[in-house]
Amino acid sequence: MSTPSSLSPLPSPTHPLVPLSAAELTRSRELLAASGHLAETMRFASVALAEPPKAELVAWREGDPVPRRTRSVLWDRADNRTHTAVVDLVAAAVEEWRHLPDEVPNFTVDEWHEAEEALKAHPRVREALAARGITDLDLVLLDTWTYGREVMPEQWRDRRLGWADVWRRETPTGSPYAHPVSGLKFVLDMNTLELLEVHEDDDPARRAVGAVDASPAVVGEYEADLLPRALPGFAVREPLAPLEITQPSGPGFSVVDGLLTWDRWQVRLGFTPREGLVLHELQWVEGEERRTVGHRLSFAEMVVPYRDPSFDHYRRTAYDIGEWGLGYMTTSLELGCDCLGEIRYLDAVLTDSRGEPYTVTNAICLHEEDDGVLWKHVDASGRAAVRRARVMVISFHATVANYEYLVYWRLHQDGAVSCEVRATGIMVTTPLPPGEATPATGVLVDERTYAPIHQHFIVARLDLDVDAQPGQLPTNTVVEVDSVAEPVGPGNPYGLAVTTRSTPVRSEREAARSTDASVARTWKVTNPQRRNAHGAPVAYKLHTPSAIPALFDPQAPQFRRAPVIGSPVWVTRHHDDELWPAGDNPTQSAEDTGMSRWVADEEPLEETDVVLWHVFGIHHVPRPEDWPVMPCDPVGFSLTPAGFFDRNPTLDVAPPAGHGGGADGGHCHA
Repeated sequence: MSTPSSLSPLPSPTHPLVPLSAAELTRSRELLAASGHLAETMRFASVALAEPPKAELVAWREGDPVPRRTRSVLWDRADNRTHTAVVDLVAAAVEEWRHLPDEVPNFTVDEWHEAEEALKAHPRVREALAARGITDLDLVLLDTWTYGREVMPEQWRDRRLGWADVWRRETPTGSPYAHPVSGLKFVLDMNTLELLEVHEDDDPARRAVGAVDASPAVVGEYEADLLPRALPGFAVREPLAPLEITQPSGPGFSVVDGLLTWDRWQVRLGFTPREGLVLHELQWVEGEERRTVGHRLSFAEMVVPYRDPSFDHYRRTAYDIGEWGLGYMTTSLELGCDCLGEIRYLDAVLTDSRGEPYTVTNAICLHEEDDGVLWKHVDASGRAAVRRARVMVISFHATVANYEYLVYWRLHQDGAVSCEVRATGIMVTTPLPPGEATPATGVLVDERTYAPIHQHFIVARLDLDVDAQPGQLPTNTVVEVDSVAEPVGPGNPYGLAVTTRSTPVRSEREAARSTDASVARTWKVTNPQRRNAHGAPVAYKLHTPSAIPALFDPQAPQFRRAPVIGSPVWVTRHHDDELWPAGDNPTQSAEDTGMSRWVADEEPLEETDVVLWHVFGIHHVPRPEDWPVMPCDPVGFSLTPAGFFDRNPTLDVAPPAGHGGGADGGHCHA
C-alpha cells in the first residue's frame, strides 16, 4: 500500500493512552486516503485510539516506545458496506482493512443534520405538515432515530434506515419538545437521503391531534422569558444568598498529559467517541508503593426502551452509546453553570463523518468538593475528633436529543470510587384526542398530554485489577456475598445471629448475577494471592443501589438485541476485544452479538483477569413534576475497599483548618 512520500514527524506522546491529537487524527485520514481504500463515497462513523492490548499496557514502562494506532469504522454510501481500518501512526501504514458483513455502524451527527435538511426540502414532507397547519418549517424539528431490525419495514431492511419524529416550536426560541406532531413519521434512506415512506397513524383521531388547531394547550416552555405567556403571573423567585467556593492556593490536584494526581489517587483520563470519559490505570499511591485498583472503567452501552406500543413509540428504543456515541454527544461545560469552584478543564478531540478533527472545548471538568464529615467521634468528656472529607470529581455532560446525562466519577479519600449519573432534559410526550383516557403505559403530565413509561439501562464496564503485581495481569476472583439470618437454636437463643455466605463466581456459566435485597447481596472482586494483615484476600466491593428490572419477555425483539440488561451484574473473562455488551455495531441489529456470545464458552473465572459489568439506571414512571423540564434524577453505584486496607486509611487526613497541631491533637470543641 502506498503512503505519502514525505510526512512531517508527529510529536510523540508520553504514554500509549494519551488521547489522540488533531494532528494524529489528520494523519490517520491522510494515510487511509493514500492507501487507496478511502473512496469519495465513504464516511467515517468513528475514529478512536486503538489501545494496545492490556498485557502490553501492564508491562509498559516510561522510556519504552509509545505505540500509536487509530481504529476507524467507515461505511460506503454507494453500497452500504461497512469496513474497519487500523492505522499505525508510527510506521505510517494502514495495518488492517477489513469488511464487516451485515453490520451497520453508528449514526453520526452530520447525518442527523443532513437528514433534517433533506426532509424539510421534500414536497411530501411539506404537504404532510401543511395538512396539519404547519407551514413555517423554521419552527419544525425533525429528529432522526435509528431502528432495531424487527420494527423496520421489511422492504427496506437492506438500507441504512432512519425514522424521523416531528416536533413544533411555538416561537423561534421555544422548546420543540413541547409540541409533538403526533401520528406522523418519516422513513428515509440515510445514504441517499431519499424519503421512502410517510407513516401515519391508522386512527384518524390520533392523526388529527397532531394538527396545530387540535393540539392541547400545554405549558411546555421552561425558559424564564417564555413562561409568563403560558403561566400568567409567573416570576423568577428571589435568588438565595451568594455561595462562593474558593481555593486561594489553587486546586489540590494536578493533571499532565491526562495523568491526574490527587491525594493518594492517580488515574489516567481518556476520552473516546463512543464512551466519552474513560478512567485508565486507577491506582492508590502511598509513598513508593503503587497499588492497582482498576485498569479501565467506562460506560459500554446505554439502552433506552419506551414501554408504550402505540404508533408514536413502538419504534423508540435508543442505544445511545452503540448507535450514536456519548463522546459525540458531549457538550462544552461552563464555569458557574455546570461546574463550581477551582476548575480545570480538558478538551476532547473528535472527528466528523469526513474524518476531519474538531475540538469539544471544556469537555471534561475536574474539581474538588467538600463532602461533609469523613469521620467523627465525641467521647464521654465531650472531646470531638472530626475529619472533613474531600472528593475529586471528574465529570462530563452529554446531550442526547431531548435528554441530558451528567456523568460524575468521584474519588474518595477512604479509597472508595463512586459513579453518579444525573438524568435531566425533556421527556417525550404524546397528545391525546379530546375525551380519550390516558393509556396505562403512561402518565398524564399536562392537558391531554401523557409521557410514556420508559427505562434507561446504563452498562458500566468495570475492568478492576485489585492489587495486581507490578507488570503482571491480575489474579482476581469475584465473590457474591449474602447476609444470612441463622435459625433460633441453642447457640442463637434470641435469633440475633447474622452471618455472611460467600460464593465465588467460578465460570462464565454463572456470569449473570441477580440482586437480592432480602440478603443484602453485594459482590467483591478479591485477589486470593494478596492478603491483608488479618489474613483475608484484599478486595473491592460493588454496591448496586440503582439496579432496575428489565421487565421484558425473553423473546421480545428489543430484549433479544441486548440481553445484558436482563441481569444487573455480569462477570466475564477479560479479552481485549470484548468491549461492547450489545455487539460492536448494534444499529439495526436483530440478535445480540455481545454478552451472550462471550459467555457461551463458559470460561473459568477464578484467580484470573476478570471484568465486572454493572447494569443500572432509571425506571422512569413519569411525574407531572418532570414536566416541562425534568429535575435531575440521580442514579449510580460505588466501589469500596473491603479488606484492601488493614484499617481506616484516612487516619492520616489532616484535621480541619484551625484545629490541627498542638496539644489537642486536632480536636474540635463545643
